[in-house]
Amino acid sequence: MGRLELAGRAEALAAAGAPFVWATVVRAERPTSAKPGDSALVLADGQVDGFVGGDCAESTVRVQALEVLATATPRLVRITPSPDDVGVDDDGVVTVHNPCLSGGTLEVFLEPSVPLPIVAVFGHAPIATAMLRAHRLFGQQVLPLEKPDDPLPPGTRAVVVASHGNDEEQVLEAALRADVPYIGLVASRRRGPAVLASLDVDERLRSRVHTPAGLDIGARTAPEVALSILAEIVAVVHELPSHRDDSPSPASDLTETVRDPVCGMMVAPVDASQHVETATGVVYFCGTGCRNAYLDNPSAYAL
Repeated sequence: MGRLELAGRAEALAAAGAPFVWATVVRAERPTSAKPGDSALVLADGQVDGFVGGDCAESTVRVQALEVLATATPRLVRITPSPDDVGVDDDGVVTVHNPCLSGGTLEVFLEPSVPLPIVAVFGHAPIATAMLRAHRLFGQQVLPLEKPDDPLPPGTRAVVVASHGNDEEQVLEAALRADVPYIGLVASRRRGPAVLASLDVDERLRSRVHTPAGLDIGARTAPEVALSILAEIVAVVHELPSHRDDSPSPASDLTETVRDPVCGMMVAPVDASQHVETATGVVYFCGTGCRNAYLDNPSAYAL
């Protein structure tokens, strides 16, 4: 897949709200099969579209890209056959030992593309209108809920109700039951508790609703109140990436690794990795070479 085709694929993924990582080889020491400029897209399931080196290099890129996807932070990765200097240097460059590399060191830049978090706003009050004007302005998608029974968009991280008493309970209850990280109600200090008391949920869930919504910044106008709510959303979501301790995010599952029993490399336990199904479970490998070695003599690599 050429770079132009990758660019078109990346555009389609971004438009569909699908997360991915763009991996680009920026340096290659001979002998390597990859060359500077070679690129690939790594999808959330570990699938690699494009070329950033042979099986073993691709396996390392897959593991590193899934970590990048989980943190949404770009990373420069140095993949080397030498076990020296493994780790993270002062500039943030991650050096990974890959014993199966047939050639020299590769450096690959990993750039994540993750959907912007969604703030769903219900109501047509001036504060709701002001919030909707902030769509994509602060790194968030601010989208309207037109009706109280509209389903929450996938990826919703916050719900704000600013409807001046119209259908508030239905939207708040739906957001609470969907376990949305931030839920805010625009209401006075007197009316807000009365609305919460009328909700058909337990006290633990009621306590999760922020009302009056927004940080106390001395806001007076509707745009200022909207700004204070957006700031509170950022504060809450950043403080508690997953507000339920017993509910790990999907991203945390993606960063799990297992050891290749042949070479000892850590690989991603996903269908896109080379693997073999055995009577005791699935065994994952960095590439076809290690997989074939295992199949030739499985007992030699039994745990």
